This record gives sequence, C-alpha cells and structure tokens, in this order.
Amino acid sequence: MGNKEIKVLIFSIGDEYYATDIMEIERILGYKETTKLPDSPDFVEGVINYEGNILPIISLSKRFRLGADQKGDQSKIIVTKQDGNKIGVIVDEVSEVRDVKESDIEVPPEIIAGISKRYVKGLIKIDEKIVIFLNMAKILTDKEKELI
Repeated sequence: MGNKEIKVLIFSIGDEYYATDIMEIERILGYKETTKLPDSPDFVEGVINYEGNILPIISLSKRFRLGADQKGDQSKIIVTKQDGNKIGVIVDEVSEVRDVKESDIEVPPEIIAGISKRYVKGLIKIDEKIVIFLNMAKILTDKEKELI
C-alpha cells in the first residue's frame, strides 16, 4: 500500500456511508421501479431494461440485512460491471466522488456492522466518518450470479 490514490464513489444506505472503486461503476441511474422476478432471492428487487438488456437490480440493504430500503427522491441505481456481467445496486443517496490515498484505507475487522468481510475491501476515514469500502465484485457469490 502506498500513497497511490484511487477514485471512489461515496454513497449512503440508511445511516451508513459506503464507497466503491469508480472503476467498477459503469453508470448511475435515477431509481426506477423494477419488474419482480418470481422465485428470486429476497435481496433481488427485480430487473429493469437497461440499454436494451435485462439488468438485475439488487438491494444492498437487504443483502446486508440492514432492513428495507428507504426509497426516496435521492435513491439511485449504481450500475456495476463485473466480468462482463452488469448488476444494478440500489442506494439511498450518492454523495460524491473523491480521491482516497491507499494509505488511508484500513484493513477491516472480521465483521463490520453485520457485513461479512468478503464484501469489504477496507475502511476509509473521511472527515470524521468511517466509510465502508465495498468490494462490489464480491457482492454476489458465483452461485447467486447463476440464480439471477
């Protein structure tokens, strides 16, 4: 780890702040209603039409068992790209993009706010806040990717 900087997108879900590497994000969309899929895991909100393709939309708050989403005027869908697969993630609010030095990212403890470590790359301290740096590529297990 050095003083290399990475650009992160910071967003909130409930009262927690999260960040993800901007390189993992393709686009940010305004929230729109999804089409529910029968028999899908409960954290899959449904699908939307995105550029002519079907995009599965997942709820991080349900994924992390943080309770239901507060879908408000600020809600957004972050389109993440992973190995050619795209997934949309609902967030309550997108706050900013900023540069973070790698040296400011701390190794996470085993469990953070109930979120298992495999989802978390580290913790970033920004302006007195602790921001959870998510590993978007690990949000879904391979098995879950097949289900969707």
